[in-house]
Amino acid sequence: MNCFSILLCFSLFLVSSQTTTEAVRAKQDGVYIVYMGAAPSSTRARRNDHDQLLNSMLKRKKDVVYSYNNGFSGFAARLSEEEARSIAQRPGVVSVFPDPLLQLHTTRSWDFLKYQTDVEINLRPTSGSNSSSNGEDTIIGIMDTGIWPESKSFNDKDIGPIPPKWKGSCMQGSGFTSSNCNRKLIGARYYDDSESSTSSGSPRDQNGHGTHVAATAAGSPVEGASYRGLAEGIAKGGSPGSRIAMYRVCTLNGCRGSAILKAFDDAIADGVDILSLSLGASAGSELEFSVDPIAIGAFHAVEKGILVVCSAGNDGPARETVVNVAPWILTVAATTIDRQFESDVVLGGNKVIKGGGINFANIQKSPIYPLIYGPSAKDSAASDDSGRTCIPGALDKDKVKGKIIVCENSDGEYSPKEKLQTVISQGGIGVVLIDDDATTVASIYGSSPLATVTKKDGSEIISYINSTRNPTATILPTVTVTKYTPAPSIAYFSARGPAFNTRNLLKPDIAAPGVDILAAWPSNVTEDATEDAETSPPFNILSGTSMACPHASGIAATVKSQYPSWSASAIRSAIMTTAIQTNNLKAQITTNSGEPATPYDSGAGEVSTTGPFQPGLVYETEITEYLQFLCNNGYDISKIKLISPDLPKTFSCPSNSSGDLISNMNYPSIAVSGLKVNEWKKVLRTATSVGEDESVYTATVDTPTGLEVQVTPNKLQFTKNDKKLSYEVAFKPSGAVNGDLFGSISWTNGKYRVRSPFVVSQ
Repeated sequence: MNCFSILLCFSLFLVSSQTTTEAVRAKQDGVYIVYMGAAPSSTRARRNDHDQLLNSMLKRKKDVVYSYNNGFSGFAARLSEEEARSIAQRPGVVSVFPDPLLQLHTTRSWDFLKYQTDVEINLRPTSGSNSSSNGEDTIIGIMDTGIWPESKSFNDKDIGPIPPKWKGSCMQGSGFTSSNCNRKLIGARYYDDSESSTSSGSPRDQNGHGTHVAATAAGSPVEGASYRGLAEGIAKGGSPGSRIAMYRVCTLNGCRGSAILKAFDDAIADGVDILSLSLGASAGSELEFSVDPIAIGAFHAVEKGILVVCSAGNDGPARETVVNVAPWILTVAATTIDRQFESDVVLGGNKVIKGGGINFANIQKSPIYPLIYGPSAKDSAASDDSGRTCIPGALDKDKVKGKIIVCENSDGEYSPKEKLQTVISQGGIGVVLIDDDATTVASIYGSSPLATVTKKDGSEIISYINSTRNPTATILPTVTVTKYTPAPSIAYFSARGPAFNTRNLLKPDIAAPGVDILAAWPSNVTEDATEDAETSPPFNILSGTSMACPHASGIAATVKSQYPSWSASAIRSAIMTTAIQTNNLKAQITTNSGEPATPYDSGAGEVSTTGPFQPGLVYETEITEYLQFLCNNGYDISKIKLISPDLPKTFSCPSNSSGDLISNMNYPSIAVSGLKVNEWKKVLRTATSVGEDESVYTATVDTPTGLEVQVTPNKLQFTKNDKKLSYEVAFKPSGAVNGDLFGSISWTNGKYRVRSPFVVSQ
């Protein structure tokens, strides 16, 4: 069966995964997830299947880890392999699979997004809008490492009563009571890893990631926020009026799939509007839908009208690395903002080389320290390569002592912090690290001097060393630089399309700020090993698609607040079709290497903070289309009816189901594969007007060389009685297509521009 493998999402600076090793570990733990499709109350037969299986397990009560019965049906339990195989054959069971262990993907960003918006939009109430809403009735559920409730970002000043629709709870645990929740943080649950000795038994964040993500999505405004004086300003979330519900699904060991599924099950019953997950699989570790906890939970959440937003992963810039590619998930790539942190290197003669990274070193600002290249500081037994990269054990401490060492970061084995610690432990002053990527993403090195430089600047520094009898240098402490250009650009780590197993669905969907983001941080967690946790600052700077994800979640929550009746797919469409394609130089957004970004890099473009409120038109994707998507990827109708039993009686998988038909899903972007020279290939789309009752939209096409594109009709006339209109797009290559061709279709009526990117390939 050629099933579609859905990926997962989680973000910090890390993008995490279920590796083969983790799958084996989950299997050895003996915890299996039994997924039985829709909630047991759907039909009497479904309820009986669920109850019989669960009752048989309750006789071994200690073996049942979780039961799922709100948004979908099933349970997690300790089973032998033989029991798991037997249960998989029982009526009503969709799948049985080992409990996977997932990991985390790891404020000027909002000000920059507002600056980037192309057009000022008058947020006048339109049809279906809630003009009195300021976001307070919208609830963002966040699955992560927990939350630090004492942060000022979660204060509830000037926030009204908790919405009556909220049915969740504030669980008590170690160092956490119900009084830690308030009108901002209205819910907190935790799910302990029963196999872990490090479980905290509390919603309290022991990692920092969850606190940072929650504040990015919906933190209250905090004036004077900074990381030790850097990035100073007002820290606020994308939807500061929205409420937060934290679902702590991760321990220090990672995030169990069984806990993630239970959090989805609870969140559906609790009444959240948006779910934000900055976690998932890594490229190469994809899971087929029916054994993927995030894809399963997200599907049933979307069925209930909840938009699920996930990070795209951090395995870029390689092609085909994007994760969380299920069509019912909004998948978010990461971009830079117009702020950088500079740690400059000053050479003898006061030549200044621009550097990156964050350090608060207290050394002389004059270039008085001897400067040496790694190979010249290596131990006699070490190779030139190990000396060049300054790996632990490769350097001679007598040659290092009192000097600044120039190291390359090309080994891929040891982190910059490990190299810095090696130099400092041997009496060195600091490190100049040559790494193009590290200069664009600021890591924190605390009180130890480290500056990252590009390969080009690194060559200049090495040339200076080789041409100077007594080369010297110093490393300056970090300063904040704003209005940096060009910005945004696609972060080097941001995962890229296409989806690994289909060319007929374009992912990622959207891009959002994910580099050097300032947000709340627990007071007991420090990023600097040289500091005591008690001195940890209340804000921290992190990078990753984990940080991009809550930016999109915050915007989605604000749109939901303005238009409470809009479906999850309508909100996704509004975000995608109003995205920005230009940077702060008014040129096309580029990748980290300076090349023009394609939809495989940025999806529809950089998210706008105002455009989604007046999109003009939206593309609504029905649940039946997602099920048709499963048909086209090899699922049989019996499994699909278990997943969604309330299907129309006329629903069936077409006899000609194939991956090519995925292109016809009513998605805001278009992807078509299998084109043949001089042959037309057609796709359909249906647009719904959410603007004026009477309006005419005209199509314009940005067509790449070598491709003909026809839109029929090329005008859509919406009226009060005709809110939904369909059109056809036909593609024909005039010659052989080498690689992928990118373009876009825009519908305009003089006020709104509704843009859909497309990609075609042979």
